[in-house]
Amino acid sequence: MSKFQHIKSFVTGVFLLLLAAFIALAPQSTFDYVYLIISLMMLAYGLRLLIYYFRMARHMVGGKIILYQSIIVLDAAMFTLTLATASDYIVLAYLLAIYAFAGAIDILRAFEAKKNDSPVWKKKIVIGFLEMGLAIAMIVLGLVFRNTDFLVYGFAISLASSGILRIYDAFRKTAIVYIQ
Repeated sequence: MSKFQHIKSFVTGVFLLLLAAFIALAPQSTFDYVYLIISLMMLAYGLRLLIYYFRMARHMVGGKIILYQSIIVLDAAMFTLTLATASDYIVLAYLLAIYAFAGAIDILRAFEAKKNDSPVWKKKIVIGFLEMGLAIAMIVLGLVFRNTDFLVYGFAISLASSGILRIYDAFRKTAIVYIQ
């Protein structure tokens, strides 16, 4: 990573930590903003993938996969924005299911990294299992106790863990590969 990327990762991590603290301090008043935040995050990610496709990926082998991925993420973001009028339990269960799916993807990527003898596969698999476990636990607690505060706290915890990981990555040394 370049110095600018380190700074950007650190600032993003601090912003995510502050957002998680804001959500955790007032769960009832920030409840309506949770799915708005997630849908905006997905929208930004989809737009970033689309821009990446038009700038570089369309010239690469397999670049159309980036285009398809960006279209799917943008569709999911738009669908999430339309869920604003649905029941609160359905919306937050849907959003936490997205986090559980992201955890499953992290686990699959960890197995792929292990196959390629990458040293970061242990971190990836732990993060994936923690994401899936947290999402499932929050969905169960929210549905059993019929209280949306559990779901909001779960979202705040997932934001905080994402912020901590970004700050950790900002201070981690970048491995340099030398070809001789």
